[in-house]
Amino acid sequence: MMTRRGVLAMGVASGAVLAGAGLVGRAFAAIAGGLAFDASNFTELSKTITTGAGDKLVKYRFYKAIPYVANPVDVAYQCLNVSVPVEIDGKAVDASNAPILFANSVGGYMPSSVAEAEGVGGGGMTGLPPGAMAGGGAPEGAPAGGTEVASGGNAMLMGGKRVSNAEYALAAGYVVVEPGARGRTLTDPSGTYYGVAPAAIVDLKAAVRYVRANQGRIPGNTDWIISSGTSAGGALSSLLGASGDSPLYAAELAALGAADASDAIFAAGAWCPITDLEHADMAYEWNWGSNLLASGAEVDKNISTALAAGFEAYQEGLGLSGVGGFGALTARNYGDYLVQAYLQPSAGAYLAARSDADRASYLAANPFITYADGKASFGWSDFLSHVGARKKSVPAFDALDLSTGENNLFGLGTIEARHFTEFSLRRATGNPDATIEADIPAKLVQMNPMHHLAEKNPRRATHWWLRVGAKDSDTSLSVIANLAAATTALGDDVDLAMYWDAGHGANEDPDAFVAWIGKITGYSA
Repeated sequence: MMTRRGVLAMGVASGAVLAGAGLVGRAFAAIAGGLAFDASNFTELSKTITTGAGDKLVKYRFYKAIPYVANPVDVAYQCLNVSVPVEIDGKAVDASNAPILFANSVGGYMPSSVAEAEGVGGGGMTGLPPGAMAGGGAPEGAPAGGTEVASGGNAMLMGGKRVSNAEYALAAGYVVVEPGARGRTLTDPSGTYYGVAPAAIVDLKAAVRYVRANQGRIPGNTDWIISSGTSAGGALSSLLGASGDSPLYAAELAALGAADASDAIFAAGAWCPITDLEHADMAYEWNWGSNLLASGAEVDKNISTALAAGFEAYQEGLGLSGVGGFGALTARNYGDYLVQAYLQPSAGAYLAARSDADRASYLAANPFITYADGKASFGWSDFLSHVGARKKSVPAFDALDLSTGENNLFGLGTIEARHFTEFSLRRATGNPDATIEADIPAKLVQMNPMHHLAEKNPRRATHWWLRVGAKDSDTSLSVIANLAAATTALGDDVDLAMYWDAGHGANEDPDAFVAWIGKITGYSA
């Protein structure tokens, strides 16, 4: 049996079988301009999937661990799984023209592998060793800093229970592609970090290109690729949507031997996206800066105040207007905007769905809410008090001691973590003239959908499904609201909602997401 080290040493050639470290190999052949998908190499599986419409027994073809680039750095992560429904509740399904859900399982910008999955929805973050390229070593330790809760795209929560968009989509008759991707903690035997920015987005783009290059081989309509992801995976999903066919990734894609095809997608679904990282510290202090940590400790007020002041200039510079005719969005009115546009409707829907007794009990426990005629009313400061303690310290993302996962994301070579904002760099070093390293600004652009939206990328997705828990303090609520405002301003179809009293990783309406895919594509199984 060939080891993964052997495969990487020889390169991936026509018909090469990939194996090692438990990875079940799949043969593929080099073809002009891309990589060939073998439609005959599948396992037929069945799964009972619980949906809002009840249990559905789905029989499907499962294609496992298919490498999506010709020159993989680590094939355990640079491979994808494909699930194609053939029968639902005894009724034959023809998915040859179905939408394709492109569901990543990235969380915390950690590595994500589907290589060991035994069926749909089985991918996720892995604990492969730092020397995984060579197939050896001890299990990885905790991620650096780890300020973000790791919540992969196939492990979201609905009412405290796991929910998988991949499974819901398969039960609706859609094709499901689940890609793996490199992540920030991966190191080779020399100690070099090979999954730091922009590796994850480059990998996902390469996977999209593979799917598009195999139009007619992979079942499904490659013009209807809809991505989904949560947390860092939500950030990458929104970035896929915003940066379609951007030339900024050309060199990295060419080095991997990515297929010669488009990486544009039709629609993007993003749950609590941890994005806009270079401005996230400012946004966080504007949103959550007045709150204590859960331990009762106070954050450094001087740093918090300085960062919040920076948000004012940043938000004004975006030049965004709120949806529904709200007008220009500023640091001074953003709280009122969130309350009016999203939080009050969310609370109102939550209360309307309760029984009379449950509603009365909830309102008695939360007297800051006025509820009448199915509508909830309250102010921004009352909402912040309701959420309570902030989740992260200050700075929340570019930590002064380089301890966060985001610091690790911008590592380089054998350097585990670096500063990516001059604010934190200057505070940490005491040098008021310090500047971030020369390679970082370009990487920040590659990792941030807002840059591509500001450029009005004509190859962006034009349909957006955005969701976040109202009590999610992993990042500022302005981050997802700005994403919605920017895409709305470009004329895109945008559906943003906040789940009342829900936290990080919540997905409380997967049936509605699947129905939305049917609506925007006009497809039904």
